[in-house]
Amino acid sequence: MSRLPPRPELSFRDDGTPVATAHGDVYFSAHDGLEETRAVFLKGCRLPDAWADRDRFCVAELGFGTGLNFLALWDSWLQSRPNPLARLDFVSFEGFPLDAAQARRALSRWPELAPLAEKLLARWPVRMRGIQHVHWSEDGISLTLHQGEVAQELPRARFTADAWFLDGFSPAKNADMWSDEVLRAVAARSRVGSRAATFTVAGAVRRSLEAAGFRVAKAPGYGRKRERLEAVLEVAPTRNPDVFGLNGPDSRPHQIAIIGAGIAGATLAWMARQAGLAPVVFDRAGSVAAGASGNPLGLVHARLDAADTAAARIHLQAGAAAARLYACFPDACFPVRVERLAGDDREAARFAKLLADSPVEGLEGEGGKMNQPGGLIVRPTALVAQLLDGVDTRLGADAEVDGSTVNREAFDAVIFAHAMGAKAQGLSLDPRQGQVESLTHQTERFAITRSNYAISDGETLVFGATFTSGDDEGPNAGAQAENLACLAEIRPDLAEMARSRALESRSSVRATTPDRLPVVGAVPDWAGAARVLAPLSSGGRPEEDLPVRTGQFVLSGLGSRGFTLAPLMAEMLVAQLTGAPSPVSQPEGEALAPVRFLVRDMKRGLG
Repeated sequence: MSRLPPRPELSFRDDGTPVATAHGDVYFSAHDGLEETRAVFLKGCRLPDAWADRDRFCVAELGFGTGLNFLALWDSWLQSRPNPLARLDFVSFEGFPLDAAQARRALSRWPELAPLAEKLLARWPVRMRGIQHVHWSEDGISLTLHQGEVAQELPRARFTADAWFLDGFSPAKNADMWSDEVLRAVAARSRVGSRAATFTVAGAVRRSLEAAGFRVAKAPGYGRKRERLEAVLEVAPTRNPDVFGLNGPDSRPHQIAIIGAGIAGATLAWMARQAGLAPVVFDRAGSVAAGASGNPLGLVHARLDAADTAAARIHLQAGAAAARLYACFPDACFPVRVERLAGDDREAARFAKLLADSPVEGLEGEGGKMNQPGGLIVRPTALVAQLLDGVDTRLGADAEVDGSTVNREAFDAVIFAHAMGAKAQGLSLDPRQGQVESLTHQTERFAITRSNYAISDGETLVFGATFTSGDDEGPNAGAQAENLACLAEIRPDLAEMARSRALESRSSVRATTPDRLPVVGAVPDWAGAARVLAPLSSGGRPEEDLPVRTGQFVLSGLGSRGFTLAPLMAEMLVAQLTGAPSPVSQPEGEALAPVRFLVRDMKRGLG
């Protein structure tokens, strides 16, 4: 199976109706797709009445297609939003994603939706297996799109829907979308009373919905279709214990304290404000981005792995999330293709695998070289400052944390986002010293990486970085010599120039984990966690949710990829705090959970 989800084989009829030729079916009714959506899905799920008294509502869909259902829902939401703080989450699954040009042509039939269509098309998800989360905070609406085969992606997804649009192609032409397994997964991500609507009345679909716990009834159809189905979940899904502490708090927080004013704390504050939370940021330094987030320039690009693992998806989705967020700050960043050079034969072989089956569009190269699209060069201090603009930021003093109070001020939640400072919470974090060199030099904008990197915004050249054990923050001559030697391997012309100039060295400490993935989520109650996880030592299964500290969370361990990883990690944690759909699936959430190392040790009999 290709790492990239396939594009649909698409044709358009004379009337503009898009047809998926592989399935022999239309994306929407040729009579009037918008009215069909309103009649079948909105009416079938009792919308907008169902969200009339809700502060948060979640609609899920099988088959994103052109995005027409989402736009119809968005339009209805704007006309009937319960209150200015209410949030609508839309979760959708698509195995054959359209590109923006195809979607634009299909949606052009409805000029009344044009303003919303343009907002969607401007942020149209890139083609990539996994999850992409896009939000429009001014409208209180978000889209969480899972790209890939629904039978694989839906069982991994973390959300609970209040309503479902079951809008795959006809069951006779796309049976996999309507299987018993898929509809059981639909029920498992619903609550008692959740509604589902679909255009089909196929007997197999009706029986599968009933077997999954839904009460099903026929209703008048739309256009040439005489009938459709409406369903209501009556049987509560079975919930497994939350062994990794991924569930959110019992009540939604509002005022949150963030310890750390680097890129982790800044992106977290930004995402929290978009979700309607009120963050306060604390940092003992006298300025923002005083630590590892304060280099003259930073490079953002997704790490690409040859295998489709949880870690690979985390890095891939993080690169896309960073690009989406930082596009909001054009003064602090600009796009660049990243030239990547293999450091040895093993890495050259990995490059060859990636080029043969790329997880991203536009990857090019040969002979131990790759040109990777989607990179960014950022000006870190400016970016962090803009992310924190308007946030209550308290600098220059220690933050004394006691439970969910900071300096004796009560908060609903406290998040430790201060790199190695989070180690005090019992987390598996180790310090790594990183030094970079910089100088003023007029050149083209570029980014080139090997085991090290060199980047330029056209005015400043930055190269490095060392990655050595220890917490010594001071720059040293040995690290500078190492950086110059590495620069000579990738750009000897620049190394020769740099040796004749006075270099500015900057050293900082990064927090890393044993598996080089961040730690994000609720801080465990370590003693209680050891008790609950004890059955793992003998091959058993825990029977209780993981005990966690009330109101304490962490976002740390970003290592040397802080500017790339931070936006996705912040999205994940804010989703956990607010009960929104998660932008990472279950395996990725477990791979990032702070308790994962204790789980591993328990399974090995080391707990």
